[in-house]
Amino acid sequence: MSKKRKVKVYRAKKKQLPEAKVIAELQLKYDSIDETKVKKFTDLPLSKKTQKGLAENNYVDMTDIQRQSIGLALRGNDILGAAKTGSGKTLAFLIPVLEILYCKQWTRLDGLGALIITPTRELAYQIYETLRKIGQFHDFSAGLIIGGKDLKFEKKRVDQCNIIICTPGRLLQHMDENPLFDCVNMQVLVLDEADRCLDMGFQQTMNSIIENLPSKRQTLLFSATQTRSVKDLARLSLKDPMYVSVHEHATHTTPEALQQSYIICPLEDKLSMLWSFIRNHLKQKIIVFFSSCKQVKYMYEVFCRLRPGVSLLALYGTLHQLRRMEIYETFCKKQFAVLFATDIAARGLDFPAVNWVVQMDCPEDVNAYIHRAGRTARFQSGGESLLVLLSSEIKMVEKLKERKIPISMIKINPNKLQSPQRKIEALLARDVSLKESAQRAFIAYVKSVFLMKDKEIFNVRALNTDSFARSLGLAIPPRIRFLQRMEQKQQSSTKNTISDQNDENSESDNSKKQVNSNYSDDDDYKEKKEVISEQNTNKFTFDDSDNDDILTIKRKNVDIDDIVINDKDNEDEYSNKKKVVTKAAVAKKILRKKIIPNKKTTFDDEGKELLDPTKVKISELAKQYENDVDSGINIEIAKQILREEDRIDKQRFKEKVKEKHREEKRKLKASKKKIENKNSDEDEVQESANDDDNSDSEYSAPDLSWLPDPDKIYGKQQDEETNCDIADSEESEKETKIHRPPKRKLMTQKEHKKKKQKISLEIENTNLKTDEELALQLLQN
Repeated sequence: MSKKRKVKVYRAKKKQLPEAKVIAELQLKYDSIDETKVKKFTDLPLSKKTQKGLAENNYVDMTDIQRQSIGLALRGNDILGAAKTGSGKTLAFLIPVLEILYCKQWTRLDGLGALIITPTRELAYQIYETLRKIGQFHDFSAGLIIGGKDLKFEKKRVDQCNIIICTPGRLLQHMDENPLFDCVNMQVLVLDEADRCLDMGFQQTMNSIIENLPSKRQTLLFSATQTRSVKDLARLSLKDPMYVSVHEHATHTTPEALQQSYIICPLEDKLSMLWSFIRNHLKQKIIVFFSSCKQVKYMYEVFCRLRPGVSLLALYGTLHQLRRMEIYETFCKKQFAVLFATDIAARGLDFPAVNWVVQMDCPEDVNAYIHRAGRTARFQSGGESLLVLLSSEIKMVEKLKERKIPISMIKINPNKLQSPQRKIEALLARDVSLKESAQRAFIAYVKSVFLMKDKEIFNVRALNTDSFARSLGLAIPPRIRFLQRMEQKQQSSTKNTISDQNDENSESDNSKKQVNSNYSDDDDYKEKKEVISEQNTNKFTFDDSDNDDILTIKRKNVDIDDIVINDKDNEDEYSNKKKVVTKAAVAKKILRKKIIPNKKTTFDDEGKELLDPTKVKISELAKQYENDVDSGINIEIAKQILREEDRIDKQRFKEKVKEKHREEKRKLKASKKKIENKNSDEDEVQESANDDDNSDSEYSAPDLSWLPDPDKIYGKQQDEETNCDIADSEESEKETKIHRPPKRKLMTQKEHKKKKQKISLEIENTNLKTDEELALQLLQN
């Protein structure tokens, strides 16, 4: 046991070679790298940390681009690397970056050592993940700086990163705003998808970035469609760059395992063709490319509602960055799925096991087609690509064949076509937001075709927009305003050119007149004048004279100089097209006429306008003040106007009160007349009744003249006085009732009955009293 322990102690104490010697040995081997013999990563003179990282992630065999470019990069050369899509360009620049920094014994305190710039965020994220895998045993710190992430978090940690993977826009933002960002000691600059980075879209940002970078550096450019323009290379200040084009002399520029085909499909049948294609390929992984974000968004929303039977995803620029990364990762993990995407998914992204790439819209050029189709058939695996073209875009096939791209035509089987148009129309009728999305997608597609550079292939006039709108589920096609504006500009420009030509011709005619002044007196010239005067139909008039000629010309031989010609009138005569009257023009016309809408005017018997004092100021002072155009408010005049208006209001109020009193008096008089008429009618009835009694008394009524006068016996009673007083009080009460009627209380049914009973008892008592008095008088007599 003791012996074994001694052996263990001996192994632990065994001294390793110093790192500087190991690095020196590795650097000596760089010159002896033979690209023809090297086949595996283990054959290269790489550090143990890098070898371990490659082995753990199953990177064993090298591709052509890796074999030819890694050795040159390790020797310190600038490289222009061009290779087919899916050929392993990412490792071709990541391994040299790690080895260069390792050999220079780079630490966190040294700051930024390598800068990797990519055009898209997804590609930057993919490179970052690959770097994490193969560089996990190194001590370097790496950072991902892309748009859509937390800027404050990046600002605090950017100075601690040795390797930065970034997009151009966010990098420039750090250069401008972040004082911690420092790239003085930077050793390596890498541009992945270099042709896109140096394209017109990133031109200004890339120029600004390159100005801030140190001139002493190693530069590595990689792309499937590499740039060779002198301008781009001069901008990057490359020193004797080594052009590594693995597949330059190959028969095809695209991967050999990629089967490529195209179909000619009318614009209105594109959606039904895509629906049928997905329905017939449910157990496969498909990427569908469109030209704009709005198209991708609408197609994804509609197809999700239609439910084709396979999981759907959408990747486009306007999504939030975290959502984009999530979609990218989920599509990579899925076995069967359909990804609707724009060209942000076309460059560099390594989606595993993609079966089909369908390009629904024609790519802008051959390079775009190569990158799109390169998402399938990656690294010795197979795949298929389908390009959907319109009949006007057939020239694209010729350009593809010129670039050594083997593409064959196929035809759609009409029996397998399924049209979801009716269902889409029903969905749009139900959902307003989906309808708006369809309208935006329609306009975005037309705009994308209009903005394409190659006008031989892309022609907006050739698009059948009405039928395309119907295929998207829109009953009425949206207005394409940008096209209308362009047409107006073109028309105005053509008019200007014509007018300029006319001006030039008129100047030349004037010069000719000045030279040939004697020509105006010739007979030929007079004849020409007569012909022109006859052509002017406005100079013809009708004359109803007794002459034989029905039509007569009043003026003959009119000089052309005397005739005033209005160009606008002539244009109106010869142009049959009617001008389109817009709503804005109608509104302006109404404003000029000063017509106030919904205004009601009332007139009195004399025909004068009756003004509403609540809405309009009546006083003359106010009217004068309103008509004045003086700027600002004159407070003194405003006070006077208020006083005048107040006086008029008070006067109007007094008149209203007087009118009310008059009305009340009229009502009183009318009521009094009614009462008097009633009383007179009652008196007449009583008189007639008395007359009748007198006439009949001779026969029926007894003679009571012999009876004594009761006043003489009992004296005068106060009944008459009381009756008079009661009558007077009743009249006064009537008057008061008319003027100020008292508040009457509502009586219940029981109270009403009691009152009636009381009145009946009083009447009976009074009758009994009168009967008793008469009986007493008779007895006394």
